[in-house]
Amino acid sequence: MERTEHADGTPPGPASADTRVGGARMAGRRGRFGDLAGRFARRAAGGLPRAFWVLWAGTLVNRLGLFVEPFLALYLSSARRLSLAEIGLVLAASGAGSVFSQLIGGALTDRIGRRATLTAGMLANAAALLALGYARGLPALVTAALGVGLTIDMYRPAASALVADLVPATDRARAYGLLFWAVNLGFSVAMVLGGTLARAGFIWLFWADAATCLVFGLLVWRGVPETRPRGAGDQAPGGFADVLRDPLMVAFCLLTLAVMCVYMQAYTTLPLAVAESGLPAQDYGLAMAVNGIVIVAIQPIAGPWLGRHDHARVLSLGVVLLGIGFGLTSLASATWSYAATVAIWTLGEILTSSTGPAIVANLAPPRLRGRYSGLFGLAFSAGFLIAPLAGTRLLAHGRPALWLSCAGLCAAAAVCQLALGPAIRRRESLPEESATARSV
Repeated sequence: MERTEHADGTPPGPASADTRVGGARMAGRRGRFGDLAGRFARRAAGGLPRAFWVLWAGTLVNRLGLFVEPFLALYLSSARRLSLAEIGLVLAASGAGSVFSQLIGGALTDRIGRRATLTAGMLANAAALLALGYARGLPALVTAALGVGLTIDMYRPAASALVADLVPATDRARAYGLLFWAVNLGFSVAMVLGGTLARAGFIWLFWADAATCLVFGLLVWRGVPETRPRGAGDQAPGGFADVLRDPLMVAFCLLTLAVMCVYMQAYTTLPLAVAESGLPAQDYGLAMAVNGIVIVAIQPIAGPWLGRHDHARVLSLGVVLLGIGFGLTSLASATWSYAATVAIWTLGEILTSSTGPAIVANLAPPRLRGRYSGLFGLAFSAGFLIAPLAGTRLLAHGRPALWLSCAGLCAAAAVCQLALGPAIRRRESLPEESATARSV
């Protein structure tokens, strides 16, 4: 074996003092970095129960397999050879079903339990996806698409109620933020994997999506206890009429609807505005890629901060950021400027998507958490339906008309949210109807 020598031919001697000091400093830096990383990880993800992480893992797996929804129109066009009008009919059937999906899921969550509803919803959605994949002819496609829509979001009220039952109120915004992070992380990967599977054959999209639904349902069934409040099965849990008699919840959902009408412009009129600027479709994709990047990078950092601040004020700040981002879109004309506006309103999306469900969980009595979450989800679905109708009409009057209207609507919603703040804080300070959740 050759031995290493210095340049002057002398054999190497023991490490010098400077070398030893330098190595110690480097080791110290690595140790401090490790300590900082450990403290950050504990603040971002520590203190949450194991059952929550099972739910989080199932959510990530499910979103990793979200293939059918983003590729459905392409499938109907290229594989089923439907006309544009027929494609619109199938997509409308799926959208109509999704409006009622969370209402159904919310009622079942309070009636039969969180775990049972989430598992049943995932199994039903898997069956509906496979039925859609093998459907032939327009009537069968419309029927199967309606089934997919009715089952696609049944799990959401159950998942929201599980978080509210499992996680203390002070950590709920962080927990919902981590679920939101998992959804976006999984979806980002799914868009890449989906294109690869589509080239191998569209039917693989349906099987892969159904498989991840089954995995999610089984994970929850095996790893998450039933958390429906003790005695809920022995008494009528109430209905949506009880939720509608809560003026604070109704007002909060109306504000959510207004904000969603703005947010959904990102997927309806924003691509049209980019095209009007003379930019190709891929530039819209590049600008929207910033959305996923910012969420994946910022959400874990923002999580610990969310729990230390008043939810109503944080939500108002998020709405303001949404308004600023969409309002500045009226000045955008290049890819970089569109990307900059996306980055701004994405910060608002992070704040609203974490604190909104936490506020709903705190407003809801434990026995009605499913229905409260279902009504909250209905505001999202209704916003998805209203946004393209209102947005395209405003865009017809010019880009400033649309984007400045979005800014104005967000400003009004933020002010109203601040006005609701004292009532929300009073409700959050009240003891829950039942502080004890049981496993059955």
